[in-house]
Amino acid sequence: MEGGWEGWTGGGGAPDDVAEPSHHMTAPADEAVPLAPVPGATARLLLPPGGRRGAAPGPAALGSCGEESNNFKMSGGPRISFNAIDSALSSLKNCQSYINSGMDVATQVALDLVESFNDAEDVDNMEKVMLEYATMDRELNHYIKAFEETINQVKREKPENLPDLENLAQEKFLEMESKNSDSDFQGNEKYMYFKDQLKEMKKQYHDKDTIEQIDEDIAVTRSQINFICPITQMTMKRPVRNKVCGHSYEEDAILEMIQTQKQKKKKVRCPNMGCSYVDVKGSDLVPDEALKRMIDSQNKQSWSTLDT
Repeated sequence: MEGGWEGWTGGGGAPDDVAEPSHHMTAPADEAVPLAPVPGATARLLLPPGGRRGAAPGPAALGSCGEESNNFKMSGGPRISFNAIDSALSSLKNCQSYINSGMDVATQVALDLVESFNDAEDVDNMEKVMLEYATMDRELNHYIKAFEETINQVKREKPENLPDLENLAQEKFLEMESKNSDSDFQGNEKYMYFKDQLKEMKKQYHDKDTIEQIDEDIAVTRSQINFICPITQMTMKRPVRNKVCGHSYEEDAILEMIQTQKQKKKKVRCPNMGCSYVDVKGSDLVPDEALKRMIDSQNKQSWSTLDT
């Protein structure tokens, strides 16, 4: 699992500045867009010159060409360079890294709010922040795809005269945007991870009182069973969840099992008793932040009891 657990932790690893995305992606060249603060952190998202919501990249990005290495000769015309466009693409992808960092921090903040029993409205606001991030990420993906398809078309067709690259990219971008739907967000891993973890946290913390009123001993026993790794039979310290079947395991234990079976050229069956999933992969696993917080909370309560 790339990046390990460190990339998912809330404390210390977050960028100094993360924020709620703006509703309008418009900014003067080389200027940052000030964004509304998110509880616990703030951020600024840099946008490339000419970038604005609902429009393809500007002429400064698409129309600037030089005599450098990334070029090809047009049919009956001069040699054209696309280095400036590659640079603009790089800027767009940098914007995505800011968005990804913002989504990571927003997830941690939302889980903190649930854990500390904050007002439901605060949690709802964080959900709106995440939806804005996911929307902006989709839009940037369309920008990037419009860029790439436009250049590939020119390289493939090799026209005698250089076409209006800005208009070509604009048309492609608007065509993609016209097909937007809410189902698009299901392909955004960070957004879906946020939804999953928030659901688990709400279930654990908001339903906890109701369950304990029915039978406190049963509730505690169920929680402790959920804390046990099906591989090590010990309380998990770094739980990861299988996105496919929903079961959790100790990170090191499941990764070692996957590696061992891979060397034998065999598939890994989910070690959770009764699960029918027979091909667990490292790419199926995501840190189970909600479960880790519950385990840590239980451990703190146990130590507190011992101290008294």
